[in-house]
Amino acid sequence: MPSYVITGVSRGLGYEFLRQLSSDPNDVVIGTVRDKAATLKKLSEDADIKDRSNIHLLEVELTNYDALKSAAEDVAKITGGSLDYLIANAGYVTHFDAFDPIGVLGTTKPHELAADLQKSIDVNVVANIHLCNLFLPLVLRGSTKKVILISTGMAEADLTNQYAVDVGALYAISKAALNMAAAKFNAQYKKDGVLFLCVSPGVVDTGNYADFTPKQLEGVGGMMKKFAEYAPHWTGPITPEESVRAVRSVWEKATVEENGGDFISHYGNKQWL
Repeated sequence: MPSYVITGVSRGLGYEFLRQLSSDPNDVVIGTVRDKAATLKKLSEDADIKDRSNIHLLEVELTNYDALKSAAEDVAKITGGSLDYLIANAGYVTHFDAFDPIGVLGTTKPHELAADLQKSIDVNVVANIHLCNLFLPLVLRGSTKKVILISTGMAEADLTNQYAVDVGALYAISKAALNMAAAKFNAQYKKDGVLFLCVSPGVVDTGNYADFTPKQLEGVGGMMKKFAEYAPHWTGPITPEESVRAVRSVWEKATVEENGGDFISHYGNKQWL
């Protein structure tokens, strides 16, 4: 009876993680959301998931340390004091940096850049460090001991440099910091058999571009052209279902000895697309 905690399950990849992992009634699946009532309503309207009694939702603001601490206590009550998988999925995906390089943003909107980068760090790095620390006592008592942190191939320096990917800077910076946090956790806990692993889910169609203007979409299209240059086989964004299945396959195969503290793709290697 594996137990899972997944952050940010109200939509996108998080919702798909919740849907797939709860398909086995023997698994205990706990998701965190900022609006529990709205997510419960969404679940009740989903014919595939509405009758699953193994789903538990906790209303948590990830940047609130005390709320995270209370969530860990609630999880302990649900699972009997242990946790097999901690999946740090929730994150802040800013659109502020999606169309202009860091040099433009830093000279034309320096204060906005500082505020947006701080929010990215607070959510994507600091909150996840607290998440790991608060849930580690449960993970250490689990049988699987896996901590999976969702990252992005945009945080890979070689890809950025070789293909001049100059947009998405703030998001990439925060995820690169998260990757290093995972490596530091690995350095501390690998002796205890805990796997810390950062996984890029690929480019996933979660509806993030639905409200973009034609000019903004043109900018995104330029980035997609660079992606196609990097990976000629690439046919475009994949679905959340495809991404989650791939990420799950990666973490099931991963071991502390081979992958502890690593940053890899949904293919299980350094091929990001």
